[in-house]
Amino acid sequence: MTANERPAVRPANPHFSSGPCAKRPGWTVKNLENALVGRSHRSKPGKARLVDAIEKTRSVLGVPADYRIGIVPASDTGAVEMALWSMLGARGVDMLAWESFGEGWVTDVVKQLKLKDARILKAPYGELPDLGEINFDNDVVFTWNGTTSGVRVPDGKWIPDDRKGLTICDATSAAFAQDLAWPKLDVVTFSWQKVLGGEAAHGVLILSPRAVERLESYTPAWPLPKIFRMTKGGKLNEGIFKGETINTPSMICVEDYLDALNWADSIGGLKSLIGRADANAAVIAEWVGRTPWAEFLAEKIETRSNTSVCLKIVDERVTSLSEDDQVAFAKKIADLLDKEGVANDIAGYRDAPAGLRIWAGATVEATDMRALMPWLDWAFAEAIASLKAAA
Repeated sequence: MTANERPAVRPANPHFSSGPCAKRPGWTVKNLENALVGRSHRSKPGKARLVDAIEKTRSVLGVPADYRIGIVPASDTGAVEMALWSMLGARGVDMLAWESFGEGWVTDVVKQLKLKDARILKAPYGELPDLGEINFDNDVVFTWNGTTSGVRVPDGKWIPDDRKGLTICDATSAAFAQDLAWPKLDVVTFSWQKVLGGEAAHGVLILSPRAVERLESYTPAWPLPKIFRMTKGGKLNEGIFKGETINTPSMICVEDYLDALNWADSIGGLKSLIGRADANAAVIAEWVGRTPWAEFLAEKIETRSNTSVCLKIVDERVTSLSEDDQVAFAKKIADLLDKEGVANDIAGYRDAPAGLRIWAGATVEATDMRALMPWLDWAFAEAIASLKAAA
């Protein structure tokens, strides 16, 4: 096969978007037939569904028994901002940022909450900040897996057990595909639209006993919107963590999440989910190893994501272009694959360096990932030919 011949095999599922992500294998809309539609989420059956979602989350993720789990509004963003607005300000805070979502939390803390004792530890796309520079007397806010850079923390060993501040971890593209170090984490947030491919708009907020103690002992200086309030009369509103959501959830989305959790449990739980993501990421790594025009955006193997895999184009015919033209070239590749029905939505994130972002999470089949790789070479060759024709 020459570079410009279309490969013979296509992925059965072209959904490689980094969010919302591919549905679990075998999913059909019929899985939602038992959704509790037309009923109050506060009814006994409605609350039972929500409690079931919470307890199955605990089981699959291995969340400690004394950690609270709540379903909250506004996806992972809502969950993170509930924590930031409710807990920060009691002591200094170290903000870690190495991609766009971490930068977003910096904006919240510095420009919206206007905390003057915030330390910002940044790194460019592809790298991590120096974790040895963190002051754990402060609260620490970070993403476990940088969704838009493909760079993750290697583990939780860098977080001390005797820390004085809280660790607030945005784990939205890590939960269910990476091994979260629960004793090191005080607040964990995610959206089920990522690794489990659930429907969007709902977040999950998980609190350690230390986080609960902060909520009950500290009142921030700023007003809190209703959807951020987690205490009543100085005590944790336990109902939030027992299925009594702050606002009305979609019971169709809850049913879909339960379906994904049941699937996760049926294939062997967290270990199998991690294994599936690792296998998908390994397919990409093998292809990158023999492909001269692409490299991982992540500089080090140990910080390379197994879910949001970000690639940069290193062919000098492309790197010699202007930044805008490099972005256009990468978008050309993504558009060609989308038009062919081979891969949807794999252009790099708008704030990231020019390149591609391929979702490799647990709901993606390794056979589909293997089928995609030759198509990347085909699309690159087509884009290069267009570049030559325009010269």
